[in-house]
Amino acid sequence: MEEVQVVDTVVNSGNVAAPQQNGWGGLLVYCVLAFAVIYFFIVRPNKKRMAEYQKMVDSVAVGNRIMAAGIYGTVKKINEKTVEMEIAKGVVIEVSKNAIGAVEK
Repeated sequence: MEEVQVVDTVVNSGNVAAPQQNGWGGLLVYCVLAFAVIYFFIVRPNKKRMAEYQKMVDSVAVGNRIMAAGIYGTVKKINEKTVEMEIAKGVVIEVSKNAIGAVEK
């Protein structure tokens, strides 16, 4: 059997190839972009909606007509975390402030 010698030949044309990047820079850009999209289209509008809802709940006053848990009634008393509302003449129920869905002044 004959032995074959392999000789590596280096050709230098004067141009040096740029080193290859491992892709972490591109991944970082995509992560930052995804975070920005999530923040501007989901988180920020939700914070705005929650602030408006909290403002509405804080504006409830005695005598307002409200809808809480699908039941309409008139506010008779406001407690720290609940509201007492009259749903019919002489029928007063207590509901959580978090259950308030709409306020009619």
